[in-house]
Amino acid sequence: MLNAFEIDILPGVRGDLEKSYENASGAELADVLLPLVDRGWIVVCRVIPWTAPDGSGGFQPGRPIARSELPVLLADDGNWEHPDDGEWIGCLTLVLTARGREIAW
Repeated sequence: MLNAFEIDILPGVRGDLEKSYENASGAELADVLLPLVDRGWIVVCRVIPWTAPDGSGGFQPGRPIARSELPVLLADDGNWEHPDDGEWIGCLTLVLTARGREIAW
């Protein structure tokens, strides 16, 4: 939930986990996140480009990924690693839903 509030990419979740999950596989971490999706508290999106009104570039969450696709995506250990090139575009990110914001405050 904290990671979704901070608008970080998926690898950033590792820094917010209990020690017992620090070296967990993507499949184990998927088991932690999917209940949050199922409760309607977060969605998982890919990071997409964004252009500010002044023309500068940035990024934002894209459309939520279908729940049926999430077990495979979240189980992929590569999605839990920081990109080698430092580029966030295409990475997975967690986003709080309206319902998630209600419990996060």
